[in-house]
Amino acid sequence: MNNRKPLIYIVDDDVSICRALSLLLKSHGFKVETFMRAADFLAFKHLKLPSCLVLDIQLPDINGLILQESMVSRQLTIPIIFITGHGDIPMSVKGMKAGAIDFLPKPVTGKKLLNAVTLAISKNKIHIKEQAEISKIKRRIRTLSPRELEVFRLVAKGMLSKQIAFKRGTALQTIKVHRGRVMQKMQAKTVTELIRFAQKAGITSS
Repeated sequence: MNNRKPLIYIVDDDVSICRALSLLLKSHGFKVETFMRAADFLAFKHLKLPSCLVLDIQLPDINGLILQESMVSRQLTIPIIFITGHGDIPMSVKGMKAGAIDFLPKPVTGKKLLNAVTLAISKNKIHIKEQAEISKIKRRIRTLSPRELEVFRLVAKGMLSKQIAFKRGTALQTIKVHRGRVMQKMQAKTVTELIRFAQKAGITSS
């Protein structure tokens, strides 16, 4: 069970800060990985655990905002908590607007850090759960035949069976059979649920 402990990444070029934050977080039951350079963090094989990143704005290789942008481009969806020196507040605000959870001025108090980490982990757990649901929906979609997939898309757009039959020039009964198979394979109890699955999988626009 311990292997499922939330993992906190710390990226800061100050060894003493890394050590202090690491000790604090470990004492509250978190796993911790520390890095002194952004590049090392990016190169790390990130574990599939609830996690967050405690990130210094000013780093020797690239600054925290550039790292934030790199994470977005790599689809590395780990919530960020910026820690900043006094002159970095405008940069931190920019980071918050780009989706960071919080920014904390140095010296960081234990209580504020733990509160921010708890919030970040909570948000990350929700994100992980949503991604798992999307993956499950996409696996089900892959079981559909080409014709069933076509019917699924049209139902997801709000079309009735008779409208789909007219559009495709197909017998109504044939469409009803395809639709029934779609509902079964997608494990949808209602059309509303089926539409939600399509939205989650991002296929309603096509």
